[in-house]
Amino acid sequence: QVQLEESGGGLVQPGGSLRLSCVASGTFFSISRVAWYRQAPGKERELVAIITSGGTTNYADSVRGRFTISRDNAKNTVSLQMNSIKPEDTAVYYCNVLAVLATTTRQYWGQGTQVIVSS
Repeated sequence: QVQLEESGGGLVQPGGSLRLSCVASGTFFSISRVAWYRQAPGKERELVAIITSGGTTNYADSVRGRFTISRDNAKNTVSLQMNSIKPEDTAVYYCNVLAVLATTTRQYWGQGTQVIVSS
């Protein structure tokens, strides 16, 4: 089993910055790819950013150049640095990991952290 604990959400003004973090704990060999998703009210959940075990990253067009995903494998932590935040970034942000277990890989979701962009 893998537990994910997210933190860092909150209220931020347009143009501001936030840093989201997700820490994985439990029983697993390693964490493969990690992603951040978000879901705004009335909308479907969408992929925001993804980082592979080797550090390759990719971003949704809407956040590219403003958000940066990073990981610390030693601490089983992934972060999402959000800069130049816009009102349309308001959403619940979810950490999603692919964990390598004893005999398989399995996907896990965090509980979500709310980001509200408002002046």
